[in-house]
Amino acid sequence: MLHNLGHTRTSRQLDHTLLTPDSFVRAPLPGMRNATAIVHASPAIGARFTQYTAEFSADGRIPPCSEQRFIYVLEGKVTVGKQKLTAEGYAYLPQGSQTAISASGNARAVVIEKPYVPLSVPPPEEICASERDVKSQSLGDGLEVRILLPENPSFDFAVNTMTYQPGAALPMVESHVMEHGLLMLAGGGIYRLGNHWYPVTAGDFIWMAPWCPQWFGALGPTPAKYLIYKDWNR
Repeated sequence: MLHNLGHTRTSRQLDHTLLTPDSFVRAPLPGMRNATAIVHASPAIGARFTQYTAEFSADGRIPPCSEQRFIYVLEGKVTVGKQKLTAEGYAYLPQGSQTAISASGNARAVVIEKPYVPLSVPPPEEICASERDVKSQSLGDGLEVRILLPENPSFDFAVNTMTYQPGAALPMVESHVMEHGLLMLAGGGIYRLGNHWYPVTAGDFIWMAPWCPQWFGALGPTPAKYLIYKDWNR
C-alpha cells in the first residue's frame, strides 16, 4: 500500500531543512549496540555539528566519540557514566570523554556532537543535570527560555528549551551568524524559514543555516516547546 501517495512535509532547501517523522530513516551508527540513530543534521548537509535521535532497546549502548557531546533524554532512562537520567535529564561530555552512554531498557535521547573550538580559557567539564531544576526566564508575551549550559566562554555552543503559550510568537524575524538544530518536543505552530512557511508539530526537526531568516508562532490549545542548539562566537 502506498504511503499517502508520496506526500510528506519534509522539505530540503539551501539554507534550511524540515524533517518530519514520516520520512525518518533508522540505522545503527558504528559502535552502537542494541541502538539505532535517526540522523537529523551532519556535515553532509552543510552543518558544522551532528545531531541525531538515539533509540535504545534493552542493554543499548553508544560508544564514546572524539568530539564533545550533549545528551537530552526524551523518554525512558539513560545512564551517563554513573548518573541515571530520566526524561528532561541532560548531560554534557567534553571532547575526548570516554564516559559510557547506555540504557537498560527502551529509551530515546537527543545526541549533539561537535568538534570543540578551544579558547584561552579552561575547557568545560562534564555536566549531568535536569531541565526541571533550571529556572525559566521570561522573554515576555507568553515566551520562556531555559538555558541548559553555563553561559561562559568555555562553551562554544548553547542548548536551550523554548516554551510558547498558545498564540505566543517570536517578536521579530531573526537572521544571524549562528546555525541551529531544533527538535519540536510538544505542541505545534508555524515556522518561517527563509521565504517558506511550514506547519510544525512535536517530533519535527529543523536545521537552519547561518543567516536563514527564521520566526515561530505557536498555535493550538497547548503550549509549544522545542529544544534548540546554536553555535556561538565567544
